[in-house]
Amino acid sequence: MSCFTTLPDLALRSLGGSVVAASDESFAEKESLIRPGRPGFMADTFGSKGQVYDGWETRRRRDPAGSPGHDWALVRLGLPGVIRGVVIDTAWFKGNYPPSASVEAASVEGYPSPAELLAAEWVEIVPVVELKGDAEHHFEVGDERRYTHVRLNIHPDGGVARLRVHGEVRPDLSLYEGLGLDLAALANGARVTACSNDFYSAPDNAIAPGLARHQAEGWETARRRGEGNDWLLIRLAGRGVIRLAEIDTTNLLFNAPGSVSLTGLDGESEVELLPRTRLQPDTPHRFRLDRPSPVTHVRVDIYPDGGLARVRLHGHLT
Repeated sequence: MSCFTTLPDLALRSLGGSVVAASDESFAEKESLIRPGRPGFMADTFGSKGQVYDGWETRRRRDPAGSPGHDWALVRLGLPGVIRGVVIDTAWFKGNYPPSASVEAASVEGYPSPAELLAAEWVEIVPVVELKGDAEHHFEVGDERRYTHVRLNIHPDGGVARLRVHGEVRPDLSLYEGLGLDLAALANGARVTACSNDFYSAPDNAIAPGLARHQAEGWETARRRGEGNDWLLIRLAGRGVIRLAEIDTTNLLFNAPGSVSLTGLDGESEVELLPRTRLQPDTPHRFRLDRPSPVTHVRVDIYPDGGLARVRLHGHLT
């Protein structure tokens, strides 16, 4: 696994990504490209368009002029940012995968239409590369620019199961000038930079957009058998003052922590934001905080172990 895959998938549907247009989706829908999870497959499941695939598949190109062209799909990143790597997954496409592909990126602010995106200035971040069938292909990207959209080009046609666009979130926080915001939100540029344990699920899940639909969409640790407690460290979207903490244990019925505490960090200094406080299972908890000290990081300690669906830390940037 490439090291960049530990970064958020900026294109993921559950993080707000969308496949806004494609040249063709005759056999399998373009929206599958950015679905969460591994692609599935069940042999001999035929519909009106042929074998059912969990991916995007185009028709066979035919051009009497001898220049068949290529297919493409436009993806709006749910979280704009700096792209560190791309994964093109042809899982289950064995006789119908594209022999090669390339990826371009663009930065288009606002809410552009597909036509406006096609007319935008695109930068090649992955040159034309060969693909294999039923395989994950990892490509590092060395571009420091911030992008809002990507375009997957397949040459000339075929099927791709998933497109992953891993990178560092770079939001436009000027929208919140004079307003409060969730300083711990992944969408606002926060990250979980360290945690004690991620046996069952990734700690970044705790700061993902939206509500967790089930316990796997939160953060859950293994059962602790020794002394101590589990914890995670959140780098905030920016230095700020936190006024309200939300600790959500929704869906965690028998594996919620017994209690939680919050500690703010600012350089070498520490401040207790929330003393050790009892939690209930399957419950969203909200706590007003009365420590106006600005911090850059927050350590969330859970006692002794368990899981959290979401952590929200509302406040103001300094």
